[in-house]
Amino acid sequence: MSSSGDIAAALRHSINCGAFAPGSQLPTNAALMAEYGVSKATVTKAIGELVDEGMVFTAKKGGTRVRHRSQVQLPLSRYSRALTPGGTRGPWETATHEAGLDGVMQLVHVEPVEAPADLAALLELDPGDSLIYRLRHAIIRPDDLVQLQHAWYPRDIAESAGIDTAEKIEGGVYRKLAAAGHHRATASETVAVRMPTADEAALLHLGGRVSVITVQRVTKDAGGRPIEVMRAIAAADRLKFTYDDLPLSPPTAEKQ
Repeated sequence: MSSSGDIAAALRHSINCGAFAPGSQLPTNAALMAEYGVSKATVTKAIGELVDEGMVFTAKKGGTRVRHRSQVQLPLSRYSRALTPGGTRGPWETATHEAGLDGVMQLVHVEPVEAPADLAALLELDPGDSLIYRLRHAIIRPDDLVQLQHAWYPRDIAESAGIDTAEKIEGGVYRKLAAAGHHRATASETVAVRMPTADEAALLHLGGRVSVITVQRVTKDAGGRPIEVMRAIAAADRLKFTYDDLPLSPPTAEKQ
């Protein structure tokens, strides 16, 4: 009789060799019980092992499905290339397009909010000042949710750039900000890794052993004014950040 480990190993091999494609459904518990001659508890333990590894997830409707695990490379240059004259893609769409993927940034929610103390400090505002909050999902079509993006903008800047509505922003937020006179001059990013919250794990289909990579970016315009705080969350096995050809200047020699 097969053990739960044997069943997990067989399913893991089938997934890795492509017998079960990302998004496809695994055999039902009843089918696996019949195939391996084991109890439901043994099958449940085997599936739980794969869920914990982040290989599969249990859908509310549709049984156990294979999790998307393709990796997306995000070069630092995606921001500048997204502002190419005549372009219509934002940074996420630019990066995925160059990788041959059909990526789209889907707007989920927009609302005015009062700045909590941490965001007020980053945006150089007073606590309670009005912000525009935008929640977006970075997706690879048709339904592979890769990244959650939470972004906040000073309300006056958001309104002048026309990013305070739920309408689709052609070419991305940065293009609209630049058109309103807020050209990005600097961006400071902090990257970290942590375990996901329950809500994040559910949205990103993460198991118990899959962490998330978090990115906080503070963007300032040419006048030094902070114009955006963005916090992104994605499964740590899905994104690969590359920072190529960074300008490195030698330290200036002190005068004797």
